[in-house]
Amino acid sequence: MTTKSIAAGILAAAVAVSAGSSAFAQAAPAPTAPAVTHGPAIPGVCIMSLENAIGTSTVGRYVEGRMQQIVAQVNAELNGEKAALDNDAKALDGRRASLDQASFEQQASAIQVRANTLQRKAQVRDREVSATEQKAVGRIGQEMEPLIRQVYQQKACSVLLQRTAVVIANPAMDITPQVVTALNAKITQFAFDREHLDTAQAAAPGGAPPIVQTPQTARPAAPAKR
Repeated sequence: MTTKSIAAGILAAAVAVSAGSSAFAQAAPAPTAPAVTHGPAIPGVCIMSLENAIGTSTVGRYVEGRMQQIVAQVNAELNGEKAALDNDAKALDGRRASLDQASFEQQASAIQVRANTLQRKAQVRDREVSATEQKAVGRIGQEMEPLIRQVYQQKACSVLLQRTAVVIANPAMDITPQVVTALNAKITQFAFDREHLDTAQAAAPGGAPPIVQTPQTARPAAPAKR
């Protein structure tokens, strides 16, 4: 075992959540499409973009900002532990000449155990971030569902198509703006914190760990005890 191999393990441990896992990430702007002359809107046919409704709504932007905060907190935790491991590995490397082989291997093994533990923690945190985002977006979907039906009836729609299933359509048939307006009037934010997974079961082989669900409430979740 060498300090180089330990350092490689430490590096892998800290990058799992570095970019986050946001469904709100914006793609690069597409080139401006040429103007299209649409035919008349088809009576009863409506389209909607669920992604745009969530992403442009006030509550959607709030969730996006809160998720960025949670990812930053996770990164701070992981990077702090990574820095401590890096320093210890470098210090051990500096003492290499003064240690016998058995002592060096023993201390290097201890650092490797810590690096493996950090790797597992990073994987758990990555799943926690994903579970948190999934739950928050699900909450927005629950709030939006009755509003979609309401706008559908107001617009006398006979069929509602998802925007991603349509190549080009007359914007007059798009009810997304009306749904966003209704959603903004209903809810603008709600408190939520990072979901917590059972770390012990997450580290054990044989499947993904269960999610410890927290009640949906307007009050912030209590911080995890450490």
